[in-house]
Amino acid sequence: MSKSPTSTCIHEVGLAFEDDKLIRFHHCDPAGIIFYPQYFVLFNELVEDWFTKGLEVSFVEQITKDRVSIPMGRVECDFIAPSKIGDILRFCLRVARIGKSSIKLAIEVRHHEEIRVRANLTVVLASLETLRSVAISDDLRARMSRYLIP
Repeated sequence: MSKSPTSTCIHEVGLAFEDDKLIRFHHCDPAGIIFYPQYFVLFNELVEDWFTKGLEVSFVEQITKDRVSIPMGRVECDFIAPSKIGDILRFCLRVARIGKSSIKLAIEVRHHEEIRVRANLTVVLASLETLRSVAISDDLRARMSRYLIP
């Protein structure tokens, strides 16, 4: 995670979770361009890393001990420019809204100053036992609130 003062995130006010990701061979099609469904895998990695590194809530323990997952309920995505093997992309995550059991996340992906992808994800806290949504705890809500877009 990078917390440089010269953030490349679209929203410059407030806290953002940033993570750089190297685009590897397995992300790409035969032309060496990232195959767009791979972004969804990278978004999921970003959310897991945000929980563990940004929110300081172990994603692994949440799954294995608490039996709570964070599946995507909705995804809106704009693919603005292609990314290629060897690119290092900066993923920037901000919270647009915190609901009772869902969180709307705003994600922007850049290569240097060029925007490659913008996405809005709605993720839901869900019990792995009942496969139903569960309320976000006050503690988790407070941790997430630091990333809210003003």
